[in-house]
Amino acid sequence: MQTATHLDREHCVRAVQSKDARFDGWFYTAVLTTGIYCRPSCPVVPPKPENMTFHPSAAACQQAGFRACKRCRPDTSPGSPEWNLRADLVARAMRLIADGVVDREGVPGLAARLGYSTRQVERQLLAELGAGPLALARAQRAQTARLLVETTALPMAEIAFAAGFSSIRTFNDTVREVFALSPSELRDRVPARRAPGDGTPGTLCLRLPFRAPLNPANLFGHLAATAVPGVEEWRDGAYRRTLRLPYGHGIVALTPRPDHIACRLTLSDLRDLPVAISRCRRLLDLDADPVAVDDRLRTDPLLAPLVDEGPGRRVPRTVDEAEFAVRAVLGQQVSTAAARTHAARLVTSHGKPLDDPEGGLTHLFPSPEALAAVDPETLAMPRTRRTTFTTLVRQLADGTLHLGVESDWAEARARLLALPGFGPWTVDVIAMRALGDPDAFLPTDLGIRRAAGALGLPSTPAALTARAEAWRPWRAYAVQYLWATDSHPINFLPV
Repeated sequence: MQTATHLDREHCVRAVQSKDARFDGWFYTAVLTTGIYCRPSCPVVPPKPENMTFHPSAAACQQAGFRACKRCRPDTSPGSPEWNLRADLVARAMRLIADGVVDREGVPGLAARLGYSTRQVERQLLAELGAGPLALARAQRAQTARLLVETTALPMAEIAFAAGFSSIRTFNDTVREVFALSPSELRDRVPARRAPGDGTPGTLCLRLPFRAPLNPANLFGHLAATAVPGVEEWRDGAYRRTLRLPYGHGIVALTPRPDHIACRLTLSDLRDLPVAISRCRRLLDLDADPVAVDDRLRTDPLLAPLVDEGPGRRVPRTVDEAEFAVRAVLGQQVSTAAARTHAARLVTSHGKPLDDPEGGLTHLFPSPEALAAVDPETLAMPRTRRTTFTTLVRQLADGTLHLGVESDWAEARARLLALPGFGPWTVDVIAMRALGDPDAFLPTDLGIRRAAGALGLPSTPAALTARAEAWRPWRAYAVQYLWATDSHPINFLPV
C-alpha cells in the first residue's frame, strides 16, 4: 500500500474484495450507491469496483457526505501506521490531533506546537488526508461521543461536554450526520447483555483494536518487569498504571486478549477520554503494521527464525515522554531492580498522591516541575548522574527541552545528546520508547550484542549497525526480537 497521499486504486479494490483487515485504518471505502463508508474488512458483500471511492481518513469521508457503516464501524479501526512511522509535519500533526490538542488549543495552538503557520498546516493536511485539522478533530469527537453513548449511562448533555462539543445541538447534529442515527438511537442499539459500565463513576470498559498478529509477551513483560511501585503494577492479569492527563488524572488497566486489548479506564474528568485512549494505544504500539515489520526483518536469514517463533512483537512505549526520559537516566548503568527502587523513592517523596480502591497504585509520577525542585544532595546516585538528572528535569520544566508526540526526532536527539551524561544508548532508548521512532537502534546495548553474537550476527557496534541497514525502517522492532533471546523477565508475560 502506498502512502495516504496517493491511494493506489487497484490495491485498495483488492484489499476490499479480500476483506483484508491489515488495511483497516490505512484507508476507507466510500460507496457511491449507499452513501456509507466502511473499513476494508467490512463483512458485507463488497460493492462493485465502479461504486467504490477511497479516502485516506474517516474525516475525508465525512467531509464528502458519507456516513459511517453500522456493521463494520470504521471509526473504531486501528489508526494508520503512517503516523507512527513518519516524523514529517503531517505525521506530527496527526499525533497531536489524536492527543486532543485541537480541542484544547485550537488550530493556532496546533500550528504553534509544530512551528508552522496555520495555513501551512491546513494545506498539508488537506492535501494528504482530504480534511483539515478541524474536520479531523471533529471526526475524533464523533468517535468519542459514540463510545460514551454506547458504553456509559451518562446523560447526553454530559457526553456532549466530555466529547468536546461546544453545544448539545452541535453534538446531536454531528452524531446524526456521521452515524445516520440520533444519540438516543445509538444507545438503543446496544444489546442488554452489553450494558455498559460497572457502576463505578468515571469508569469505562473499552476494547482497543490492533492489527494481528500481536505478541503480548515482551510488550506486557517489559512493562510489568520495569513497573515503578505506586505508579504501575501487574494485577489479576492486567497491567495497571496512573495517568497524568490534561484535565485531571486517571487509572488504566490493560489486559491482553486474543483479538483486542481490554481497557478499563477510570477518569477524574471524562473530557480526558480521547487523550487517555490515544496514550494507551501509543503505550502498547497498537497502530503498528506487524506484517510489514516482520516481512522486512525476515529478509535477514539470521533474524527470520526469531520472527517466525514469535511474530507480532511490539515496542513497549510510554504514556508520558518526560517521565520516560527521567526513568532512562535513573536506569543508567544499574539493574532493572535498582532503577525501580530509585524511581519509587522519587514517586513517594515528590509524586502527587491519589486513591486506588482496586489495587496498589498510590501516586502520579512526579512532574518535571516537582523534580526540578528536588535538592540534588538527597538523590542516592553518583554525582555525575545527579548532574545529568538535574539538568534534564530543569530543562524539561522550563521548556528548554520539550519531548512530546509532536517532537522532531532528529532535533530531539541532538538536544538530548547535548546534555551532560547523555550518550547514544540513553538517547536511542528515549527515541525508541518515548518519541516512538520505529528505526531507533541500540548497537552498544550489552543484551543486543550478546544476542547478536549468539545468532552469528556481527557483535561489534559498527559492524552490527552496518548489518542492520537492511532492517530499516524497523530497527526498533529488531531490538525487541534480539532482546527476546534472553531469559530476562521483560520477555515473558507475567503470570
